[in-house]
Amino acid sequence: MLMAQDRRTITALLETTGKSQCDWSADYRVFSRDVWEPTEVFACLLPSILALDPSGECLVAAIDDTNIRKSGTHIPGVAYRRDPMSPPFRPNLIRAQRFVQTSVAVPFAAGPSAARAIPMGFDHAPSAGKLRKDASEEQGRLHREEERQHSLTAYGIAAITRLRDVLDTRGGGEKKLLVTVDGSYTNGRVLKALPPRTDLIGRIRKDAVLHHAPTDSANRGRRPSYGAELTPEQVRQEESISWKSIRVFGAGRVHDCQIKEVQSVLWRKVGPSKPLRLIIIRPLSYRRTKSSRLLWRHPAYLITTDRDSPLEPLVQAYFWRWDIEVNHRDEKQLIGVGQAQVRSAKSVERAPAFAVACYAMLLISAANAFGIATADPVVDRPKWLAGSSCKPLRLSTPQLLKRLQAERRDVPTDLPNFDHFASNVARRMKLPKSAASLGRALQLALN
Repeated sequence: MLMAQDRRTITALLETTGKSQCDWSADYRVFSRDVWEPTEVFACLLPSILALDPSGECLVAAIDDTNIRKSGTHIPGVAYRRDPMSPPFRPNLIRAQRFVQTSVAVPFAAGPSAARAIPMGFDHAPSAGKLRKDASEEQGRLHREEERQHSLTAYGIAAITRLRDVLDTRGGGEKKLLVTVDGSYTNGRVLKALPPRTDLIGRIRKDAVLHHAPTDSANRGRRPSYGAELTPEQVRQEESISWKSIRVFGAGRVHDCQIKEVQSVLWRKVGPSKPLRLIIIRPLSYRRTKSSRLLWRHPAYLITTDRDSPLEPLVQAYFWRWDIEVNHRDEKQLIGVGQAQVRSAKSVERAPAFAVACYAMLLISAANAFGIATADPVVDRPKWLAGSSCKPLRLSTPQLLKRLQAERRDVPTDLPNFDHFASNVARRMKLPKSAASLGRALQLALN
């Protein structure tokens, strides 16, 4: 998978391993018929990931969904989905498969530092089918239940629960798990279903209706469950709440971020028994060039179930979440996720997950060989980059692939045929032309 120079189809993998003249049916059946699950493969990688940061008391994971473009109309799980690259004023639709990825962040050092996200799961997340127009009331009820079971929220809960179970069974049960998500997974259903020793931090809308904790009232009657209302935008504009300064790493350098927090808020979607913590990040300023005018980014509104940890590690963990987007880019552009031309129900799930697992093994092997925080190039850089003052922060995936290809040795080019697959078969659609003359042909026909 990592050595193929062409598109990562099953045929290209056979040619890369020198099996182009052998029977290919067994290799296709690895994905369509063999008894194995991608989750078992990723579970075997967790001890190696934990060994890269043995002193860490908290494991930071990121969850996000991604689309893989497909043009076939009979591929299981393919549907029309919104193109994330389309402009906000013109949403476009594409035919694609949907996957939910889980990546574990391995920090380079203690405190504000960079981190590398290593994939730990790649789950096929098909949506529910379309309901017929003449469906009955019972069919509509079943379809609504199917939509609930095939929603992104359900797949996110399954991914978080499985990661917690693997962490408990693979030697990391004493670690706390902190999951960073975007607004798609920051809802009451996910927050209510978090397993033990697991916290979540994610984005929330600026106009979400939150509540203070209820105060003791002198009036008789039932004690209220919620206090006064507030929204994240109101907290940002509230002058009585002071800004705090923390240092976090993001976009290649350490930033001084201004933070506001409300230690205990309630959200009706979660319930009055689960207090949350509201964190607001002040917009950061930047310039496109040295001489351009000063611009400002949008503020970030975060909510978390972790009310005891310091602010700096929590915000830093959320900044690390950006690296899962780097995983998506490398998997699609360099590793070839989704390029296998398969249509079996199991193959469309296993082939992309197998490619992501190979990508995870590449990152783990590079960290063990060169160090997780190594930035020195492992291949010869171009002349125009040799004297550049901009030093990379870590090894890139193209460098690792080139180094792996340079170390490739003793690869068989022509494997023996053990499958009784005919080697020399004339695969012509028509019979060859006869060399006999017309008179000779008539004489043979009469005899």
